[in-house]
Amino acid sequence: MELRDMTDAVEAVSSKYAARHDITRDDHWFLLKLHEEVGELTQAFLMREGQARDKGHSPGELDDAFRAEMADVLAQLLVLARHHGVDLETEIDRKWLPYL
Repeated sequence: MELRDMTDAVEAVSSKYAARHDITRDDHWFLLKLHEEVGELTQAFLMREGQARDKGHSPGELDDAFRAEMADVLAQLLVLARHHGVDLETEIDRKWLPYL
């Protein structure tokens, strides 16, 4: 799936979620939601590395949670970029790929 298509799909899910839970997605929400997801990724990482309580989860479950939280962070970044009209493919090309 292309990044733009993925962004459209993630936006559709995010929009449905917000409508279902009566959430206003404004500038603050998009950034704070990304921050929340990074926090959850950090927690999953610490649990996986034995630096936080595993809460009874198996190593496999901790790996699954770590991967799932990475997906959440990427999804939130995609909807944040879309909200602000940022084309991430263009920005990655501009910022990162000249160093190839």
